[in-house]
Amino acid sequence: MIRRIFLFVLTNIAIIVMGTIIFALIELIFGINITGTLHTSWLSLAIFALVYGFFGAFVSLFLSKWMAKRFHHMKMLSPEDIGTWSSAEKLVYQTVDRIAQTNGITTPEVGIYESPEVNAFATGATRNSSLVAVSSGLLAQMQTDEVEGVIAHEMAHILNGDMVTMTLLQGIINAFVIFLSRALAQIISLALRRDEEGSNGFVYFGITIVLEILLGILGSVIVMAYSRRREFAADAGSASFVGKTKMINALRALQRIHETNVVIPGDPKIAALKIDGKTTGFLHLFASHPPLEERIQALQTRSII
Repeated sequence: MIRRIFLFVLTNIAIIVMGTIIFALIELIFGINITGTLHTSWLSLAIFALVYGFFGAFVSLFLSKWMAKRFHHMKMLSPEDIGTWSSAEKLVYQTVDRIAQTNGITTPEVGIYESPEVNAFATGATRNSSLVAVSSGLLAQMQTDEVEGVIAHEMAHILNGDMVTMTLLQGIINAFVIFLSRALAQIISLALRRDEEGSNGFVYFGITIVLEILLGILGSVIVMAYSRRREFAADAGSASFVGKTKMINALRALQRIHETNVVIPGDPKIAALKIDGKTTGFLHLFASHPPLEERIQALQTRSII
């Protein structure tokens, strides 16, 4: 299952690559250097990499809620329509609202999306401009206390500011990707003796694009490792909001669903900071969530009521 946090990474790579193409065309057409290269100075390239890198990360962040709504075709829960909600939808909204009010933030938008997968996610640029979304599969297959545990977990992500922190980390990684791709491309293109100028030729341009993609994927390993770490904090936050038992029950419910193959393998739906997580082998490096067993064990050893 492709995860929403991985989409965040891929969006960054796409922005960087597209920006590189646009900048290259501008330089080719107008004959100006706006990207910074080793021909000018290390400093000019570093400054460009920082500015461009953080720009790409924050564009992805501010687009995240809009993209999630459009991608999942969500049904948004508005208090004015509470009379039309199911009991499960009321539980979701009331849990979100209660935790938001208790912690002094604006109640996030709440959406339900149609999918057989059992999952939920939270996204948004700030704590006061967030979205909590839940799949119809989760509402159909989880008990009340399990749903509360899941929703509290997503609220913990929002209150912990995980998307903003993730964006800052991604910005730093983007900067390194941009800097290293251009520096290495110039060195390689000169070594091949196909481009005397080093920064304006097709060889340099092609190598830069390839390196941006490869280094971007490598950088995603760091982002995913940080994401897995934040899952434990979100589990602890959920336990403090609704009780440790409800969060453990939610994780055990996910285990039960996986074991009975209720979740459809390969479902292309994507979600941000999802509660789901089951990846083994080499792919574990690209997993946004740690194994469910580890999360349950971590909660059981915490002194949270």
